[in-house]
Amino acid sequence: MTNISVAWRLWAGIDQQRLPVVADVDVAVVGAGAAGVAAATVAAEAGASVVVVEKYGFAGGAAVAGMSGTICGMYLASDDRKRPERIVHGFTERFAGELNARGGLTEPQPYGKTFTAAHDPLVWREVADQLLTAAGVRVLFHTQVIEVIVEDDAYRGLVVASNAGVGLIRAARVIDASGDGAVVARGGGTYRFGDDGRIQNPTMFFRIGNVDRDAFWTAWGADTICPPWVSEAIGEARANGLELPRNKIWIFDTTRPDELLVNATRLTAPDGRMLNVIDPDDFTIAEIEGRRQVRAYARFLAETVPGCAQTYVVDTGVEAGIRQTRTLDCIATLRDSDVVGGVKRGDSICRSPWPIELHDGERPKLHWLLDDYYDVPYGTLVPQRGENVIVAGRCLSAEHQALASARVTAQCFEYGHAAAVATVLSLEHGTSYRDLAPHDIQARMIANGSALQCQERQEAQ
Repeated sequence: MTNISVAWRLWAGIDQQRLPVVADVDVAVVGAGAAGVAAATVAAEAGASVVVVEKYGFAGGAAVAGMSGTICGMYLASDDRKRPERIVHGFTERFAGELNARGGLTEPQPYGKTFTAAHDPLVWREVADQLLTAAGVRVLFHTQVIEVIVEDDAYRGLVVASNAGVGLIRAARVIDASGDGAVVARGGGTYRFGDDGRIQNPTMFFRIGNVDRDAFWTAWGADTICPPWVSEAIGEARANGLELPRNKIWIFDTTRPDELLVNATRLTAPDGRMLNVIDPDDFTIAEIEGRRQVRAYARFLAETVPGCAQTYVVDTGVEAGIRQTRTLDCIATLRDSDVVGGVKRGDSICRSPWPIELHDGERPKLHWLLDDYYDVPYGTLVPQRGENVIVAGRCLSAEHQALASARVTAQCFEYGHAAAVATVLSLEHGTSYRDLAPHDIQARMIANGSALQCQERQEAQ
């Protein structure tokens, strides 16, 4: 905690009574990405009064602002699987179903040894709007958390700022779905950055239009991951002066005709160092460099790949796609060995079959979990320090390579689902998050459609 943060917290503690109260609620959710939307919706539907705070004018987080574009993590991987086998359900399946009903989700697309589905970012926003408002969540777009109120190590509320000024949100419980662990970090919680400070590269997704899809997919092949000839062509184009730092790129169909979603860029500083977008200087470098690389890759596609000769860039993400920033220290940690070993746990709140997908260097590193999945323990969402606060999203406690698997969208929906259920139980029983029984969380999640094995059942086997 910096001296500035300490000074602000002292000021806020003294002058809270003079701040206008924006909301006084059971639950404050910070961030309206996949985890935040799930958390706010589920908590409100269970009867809690909920406010969600989001810095943008729309929900979606990395899925929409970062245009990550796909719901990864729903399906098993296999060497010989011909059809997708979904093993993650619950809120993930509910949201995907709503997208599909509005024409905002593609059919599953082959991605290496597994499958993923691409979504329309506009429809994603609309589905989130509908779920949040129907549940009775109060949504505060264009609002940012600038400090947290902590008394006797318990989170009591948030100081928020908007064009209307600065105000106070009082909350019995706080769900940090910021993706960056911003609330917990501001409250004095401990965290780390990747592997001794080395984190995954951010990226800049983009979409191209006016694609001859038949010609493109005939040349590209069925897999969304590029074939070897494309990687070789990228190497040749780079040798000829085109700025294409990543050799292995991924392209997906979208729900729109003659359009493709492209994941190709690799963003580093001019001197080659990793970018940590918690730092606004690094974030700015990522944004500017990302847009430059988008043009370079779009040119490469137009000049090299069949079906792309007449294409144009439709748009990029509103912000660089963020894979990793803070990883919080929680009462349990997902280990690399848990992922590789497909470890099943009695305290699980989510399954994940997604590979370790580590973006570091010219080629993303993939370690597949074939015909298997691992369990994410509840304790990865409960910070070691602080009461009345829980985490939901990519900043959960995980080792570096484990996080490279556990951070994806399908799992983030379920982390938000779990955080909401835990929050409702904590309020109902006046119990600390760390003292909740995982079985009770699992039972409610299963009732909501999640695919989990209850602790009692597992122990009985």
